[in-house]
Amino acid sequence: MAEVTYKSAGVDLDLYQQAMQKLPRMMRRTHTPRVMENPGGFAGMFRLDYNSRLFAKNYRDPVLVSGTDGVGTKINVAIAAGKYNTIGIDLVAMCVNDCLCLGAEPLFFLDYLALAKDDPELIAQLVEGISEGCMQSDMALLGGETAIMPGLYRAGDFDMAGFSVGVVERKKIIDGTKTIRPGDVILGLDSSGFHSNGYSLIRKIVFEIAALDIDSAIPELEQTVADVLLEPTMIYARAISDLLRHYRAKSVIRGMAHITGGGLEENIDRILPDNCSVTIDRSTWELPATFDWLMQLGGVEASEMFRVFNMGIGYTLIVNPFFADSIQRQLAEHRIASRVIGEVCAGEKSVQVV
Repeated sequence: MAEVTYKSAGVDLDLYQQAMQKLPRMMRRTHTPRVMENPGGFAGMFRLDYNSRLFAKNYRDPVLVSGTDGVGTKINVAIAAGKYNTIGIDLVAMCVNDCLCLGAEPLFFLDYLALAKDDPELIAQLVEGISEGCMQSDMALLGGETAIMPGLYRAGDFDMAGFSVGVVERKKIIDGTKTIRPGDVILGLDSSGFHSNGYSLIRKIVFEIAALDIDSAIPELEQTVADVLLEPTMIYARAISDLLRHYRAKSVIRGMAHITGGGLEENIDRILPDNCSVTIDRSTWELPATFDWLMQLGGVEASEMFRVFNMGIGYTLIVNPFFADSIQRQLAEHRIASRVIGEVCAGEKSVQVV
């Protein structure tokens, strides 16, 4: 499988095989009975329906949901730190968290790695992170592609992208524009830090304005710059999938938003009906120390911080207020802290953070 799905042309085959020997274990640890073996094939295969006494999946009207993304300039931080085994988690998270917003069950993931030269150890570390992200998402890593392009990338540079595929019954698709109503409340789920957005601004502040090094200590955080900036993106898949199994009716979970670039305002706005407005109360959660550190370090206005970053809220649920407490308790079982951060009101479509 790995020899087929991780292939490149015109490279040192000995070095390439060294990397390939490390990948099958990382891939197979993510596989479920729905993954179909395809030795010698050109693509991975996954069974949508599967029947067995211990493992059964059947759909009446399945809709496939796909999301794709990259890691952005967080890659530059990984290169500076020489640590490559966590940004694969970010890659998976940025894709699968988007798919969750429609109520999809994660199925499988594929990645694309582009390098300036053949580097088996780098490839293995990147796939290690991707494999871990897939494990956290209960999603199969079917394979991927490695491209060696010295004419396009400088020595030491690389890029990575990927996509996830999920499935949801058509009648269970969560579309906030059709279900959110005045009186609903917004639950904010904790982020794990900056996630994978705003790193061009972060790097400018940290490395240019403040002139810190990647290994510089941050006394108030008791971490190094590398520790803070390479904290992987939170993956919400298990918690959200658990909630969707428990609360099947759309009358409970009305809408979901993954908080990425554009912050709370832009991402919640995407799922609102035209007759609803949302007010987010900043006082309902404590700003994580990492965001306060960056804001002070760069002299950035709070409004700009909220426009670019998640500010400690990585994912939101818009829910029937009657179920808010029970949903929070269930999220806590997955070690995800949450709180009510706002409410939906009648009015012209808008989102305000006050």
